Amino acid sequence: MTGSKIKTSASGSGRKETAKPVIPSATASSAKKGSAAARKVIFQLQTKPGNKVFVAGDFNNWDCTNMELLDKDGNGFYQGELDLKPGTYEYKFHINGMWCVDPENHKFRPNEMGTLNSVLIVK
Repeated sequence: MTGSKIKTSASGSGRKETAKPVIPSATASSAKKGSAAARKVIFQLQTKPGNKVFVAGDFNNWDCTNMELLDKDGNGFYQGELDLKPGTYEYKFHINGMWCVDPENHKFRPNEMGTLNSVLIVK
């Protein structure tokens, strides 16, 4: 894997900004999702072509077959998007059956499996 990015944009506005995930304070909870309008979140990962790449997290009940990232040009640049309400989310990439944290996101949180999840804050 050579890297990934997560971008967010206001739905329908066309404006894009790079999300800088941050680990929330100990009093914040990933279950607390805001009531504001959802924002488009674009997950991107650069890895070798021909992989099966998915993203899973608490936003889709950790379903590792639900959201496939596609490599439309066959060059190893995988991308997918979904709408998320403002809040804190945990996620991981699922590449060819193996769980991987986001190599470009250095914000992590320990999980029940004894590994780490990447953390994303959507504002």
